[in-house]
Amino acid sequence: MSYTLTRVISGTEMDAVDARTRAALTDKGFGVLTEIDVQATMKKKLDRDMPGYRILGTCNPNMAWDAIKMEPRVGAMLPCNVILREIDEGIELSAVDPVASMSGIDNDSLKTVADEVRKLLQNVVDAV
Repeated sequence: MSYTLTRVISGTEMDAVDARTRAALTDKGFGVLTEIDVQATMKKKLDRDMPGYRILGTCNPNMAWDAIKMEPRVGAMLPCNVILREIDEGIELSAVDPVASMSGIDNDSLKTVADEVRKLLQNVVDAV
């Protein structure tokens, strides 16, 4: 089982894909809670260069609320990360597959929520 929902967007820049991703996330009820510019961090901390790489920590509050009610420690698995990274073919957009990430938790109700979140995130990836 793959652990991400992924597609490559060609012929555009990172900032444009970032803006489209944020709009698609908002459209599906997600907000961006955290943002990590991995490229800048690696340069600052290790003085190493790498292609553009961003991690967006996203959350759908309604889905998170349901999941936390079912499994109080599930917060260790949140938020749902979405990455944007520069590759030779363009910008790769990947969202965590919540079904894969929650597979270690033995709770059938939580798996139902994870499946709903997966569908929403797949819609986001497809919309960008």
